[in-house]
Amino acid sequence: MPLYMDIHNCEGAHAEDVAKAHLADMEIQDGHHVEYLKYWFNESCGKLFCLVEAPSAEAAQRVHEKAHGLVAEKLIEVDPELVDSFMGPSPVSSKGAALMPGAVAETQRDTGIRSIMFTDIVGSTELTQRLGDEGAMLFVDTHDNIVRDALAACEGREVKHTGDGIMASFISAAAAVRCACSIQSALAEHREKNPDVQLQLRIGLAAGEPVEKRNDLFGSTVQLAARLCAHAEVGQVLVSNVIAELCDGKGFSFDDKGQTQLKGFSEPVHARAALVTC
Repeated sequence: MPLYMDIHNCEGAHAEDVAKAHLADMEIQDGHHVEYLKYWFNESCGKLFCLVEAPSAEAAQRVHEKAHGLVAEKLIEVDPELVDSFMGPSPVSSKGAALMPGAVAETQRDTGIRSIMFTDIVGSTELTQRLGDEGAMLFVDTHDNIVRDALAACEGREVKHTGDGIMASFISAAAAVRCACSIQSALAEHREKNPDVQLQLRIGLAAGEPVEKRNDLFGSTVQLAARLCAHAEVGQVLVSNVIAELCDGKGFSFDDKGQTQLKGFSEPVHARAALVTC
């Protein structure tokens, strides 16, 4: 059965209101062959995201209409594997709310904000031309091992391999920055021990909500992280201002890069560089 994620703008709503609406969905959903699995609610931003299995988008919307009348502004069909990669296996409260991993109370709700990381091997095309496919793959394997070890240590989830890098998702912005810094530090150590393997990376990070523009899961957040990665200097971790703000008070240091023009973005983006020593 298709899987959908919907988005509601519900400014002024409280967690109790959302829980009641979800329970109302559950009371009538069986009659429409629909199952509302869980929801993420960001009370401060007034954003609600529901994950639902349904025979069609119309059937999912019909349940909302009959249960409480709060119809979603957007409802997007999503790939189950993509949802798992981005959002992770969040535990669910007795009222259907997604909770933070390891939550000990139902008030520890997951707001749905995710941090996205892209890594990019510097000069990957030149490496392939100079070393051949087999030689270049040794660099890729080294990169993959270092990045995946850091992801495991920082509770990041690999979304996909891009050929010359990895895209990953994190619930915590601090964990994303910690992971990126750890990767750059591990690579520096590797270069010292292996002077013949001078592997260099660029890393970009951005944060956002699960459903955004262009009918795509994490559309503009993914695009921003990718553009920041492409714009980063060799060995740099370049992050969006939102990432830096989410890490406020977490012991990280950032070098303010000011307003930066990125390809595909009509307005300049405020970017910061994380100090790798963090």
